Amino acid sequence: MTHFLVCAINDVGYQGGPFWKVPTGRKDGVVSNLVEARDSIPAPFHNLTTLQRLFANQGLDLKDLVLLSGAHTIGVSHCSSLSNRLFNFTGKGDQDPSLDSEYAANLKRFKCKNINDNTTKIEMDPGSRKTFDLGYYRHVIKRRGLFESDAALLTNSVTKSQVTQLLQGSLENFYAEFANSMEKMGRIKVKTGTEGEIRKHCALVNS
Repeated sequence: MTHFLVCAINDVGYQGGPFWKVPTGRKDGVVSNLVEARDSIPAPFHNLTTLQRLFANQGLDLKDLVLLSGAHTIGVSHCSSLSNRLFNFTGKGDQDPSLDSEYAANLKRFKCKNINDNTTKIEMDPGSRKTFDLGYYRHVIKRRGLFESDAALLTNSVTKSQVTQLLQGSLENFYAEFANSMEKMGRIKVKTGTEGEIRKHCALVNS
């Protein structure tokens, strides 16, 4: 794993973004377990305590949590990811009080018009969803983060301070810090020895 490839978050329609080094030679696993994946991967409805535990289980800290959440600066989600925040937060037909009321009203009026909408797409970073920038954090600090996991970053003094520091810093600094966390994530549970395999087809286990 001494050779490196350079990877960028660049795709069709996306311009710019951070670069980071990706070690070559990493092998794939031979078992896929849906339950295990669900128990390990952060969900949109997770609070800070759960997020911190899941990240710590992978050797990642609160700083990594804040930085990697910044990936929400690009792309879209569906209304199903936040329908409870808008229409039934505590099971009583109420709205999540941590979500900016004006933003919530606009979502209900123009995007997610009822709790059963599972198809409408919503920008995670309205206004610049195709640009890897600090826009996501600007929305979070205004209580306009789309998910409960976004709002969770403001419930802890450490993560809230880190969001503020990123907004006060430069885009170049964010790129560098994000790249560090991505490289760190790429070193999680690397398979060695007889573990795993080099797949002949990326999407399939070797027969």
